[in-house]
Amino acid sequence: MCTITLEYNQSNALARRKLAALLATGLFVQKAVSYDQPTAEELQAHRELRDAALEHSRKSMASIIARYL
Repeated sequence: MCTITLEYNQSNALARRKLAALLATGLFVQKAVSYDQPTAEELQAHRELRDAALEHSRKSMASIIARYL
């Protein structure tokens, strides 16, 4: 089964009617989406990756920045 994500203006009556008509056909099913909070280990891994990327970018850009100072 495939997943389709739709974005629409919920103030637009025509968009709401079209969406309701699609769901009423029974061919499409609306699913609830749950967003899981990252674990402490995932947060730590992200911070380490971010810090490593920032450190590397400072080193690689140092000569270019120095040229304009």
